[in-house]
Amino acid sequence: MIVVADATPLRYLVLIGETGILPALYDRILIPPTVLRELSQPRTPPRVQQWIAALPGWVQVQVRAPLGPPPEFPATLGAGEREAITLAEELHAEVLLIDDWAGRREAEKRRIQTQGTLGILSVAATHGLTDLAGAITRLRQTNFRADDKLIQSILDEHQRRRT
Repeated sequence: MIVVADATPLRYLVLIGETGILPALYDRILIPPTVLRELSQPRTPPRVQQWIAALPGWVQVQVRAPLGPPPEFPATLGAGEREAITLAEELHAEVLLIDDWAGRREAEKRRIQTQGTLGILSVAATHGLTDLAGAITRLRQTNFRADDKLIQSILDEHQRRRT
């Protein structure tokens, strides 16, 4: 399975101590160089900087070989989102891990399946890899933004599956 990640899901999973679910779900994650740089910036939380400096073996920085002129993207997308979408598109990735709504819409327009941080946690909880409520509680202690109704619906759905 080819899985490409943008910076934000990795960032938040590191911050809440849940990166171990990624290799359990996906075996290997590919990130473009721009995502590596974004996660290494001085303003990045120290815990994330430490994780990225000692990148686990299941994360691979994938330098892409341009297949032609750069694709056009909405101006609202950052460099990391653009590069992750392009890499996912060129490699025919099964999933792109991305939180940014504009980035997700753009990827889906290009027929790339997306999964955000909340979705990753939900799938992991379904497989017994994490405590969803605890992970979301820790996530809410960061600067992660999500609609309370969305979070509650994910928790409710998980509870329904368990009963």
